[in-house]
Amino acid sequence: MDFHILTLLPEMVENALETSVLGRAVEEGIIRINAVNIRDFSAEKHHKVDDYPYGGGAGMLMQAQPVYDAWKSITDRTGKDVRCIYMTPQGRVFSQQMAKEFALEEELIFLCGRYEGVDERVLEEIVTDEVSIGDYVLTGGELPAMVMIDAISRMIPGVLHNEESAEGDSFGDGLLEYPQYSRPEIWNGKAVPKILLSGDHAKVDAWRREQSLIRTADRRPDLLESAHVSPKEKAFIENYLANKKDR
Repeated sequence: MDFHILTLLPEMVENALETSVLGRAVEEGIIRINAVNIRDFSAEKHHKVDDYPYGGGAGMLMQAQPVYDAWKSITDRTGKDVRCIYMTPQGRVFSQQMAKEFALEEELIFLCGRYEGVDERVLEEIVTDEVSIGDYVLTGGELPAMVMIDAISRMIPGVLHNEESAEGDSFGDGLLEYPQYSRPEIWNGKAVPKILLSGDHAKVDAWRREQSLIRTADRRPDLLESAHVSPKEKAFIENYLANKKDR
């Protein structure tokens, strides 16, 4: 899968995305990171890409033409339409389901804004998806793009080297992940739950599922509305919450 990132800070995204798990995936040719410097497409002598917004207001705005030309340099090379994601707090909030959806694409373009944003005309021309990673404002779109690329890459076969890792993650089935433990068996006076030492995989799986249900009910009850739970599990949650309320 090819990730194309339109940015004013190519070194920032390259340094972050070509290390650790994603770095290994790049080395193995499973994913490719292509950071495109929008300044390279400026017609200005000093590679200026921003100007004052019409109508006044604080700050500067990224101009349409350099952004468009940077985008076109990718689409001309690929010879096909590629989804272009604009990182903006005005977009749909990113989710695990969206990560799975985007992972089905062969290529994705991420447009990272800076300053006070990007000229609306080029957004209308090239953007297919507007996405936010949360209800807050950052100084640019690079960090959100990196967050999304990390989450999407985990859904691509071969990136993790252990497909069960992605399947068991939080939000994999709409629930939060169960608690996990490692050695030593007793740490700081706290013991690992005995069920995990039993060697009975069926009982361990059942315990983990219950813990996911409990943790989700406690910490993110809003997720239960769309989570994949059986009628029996719904009854378990209702009983758990009723007992909790009585305590």
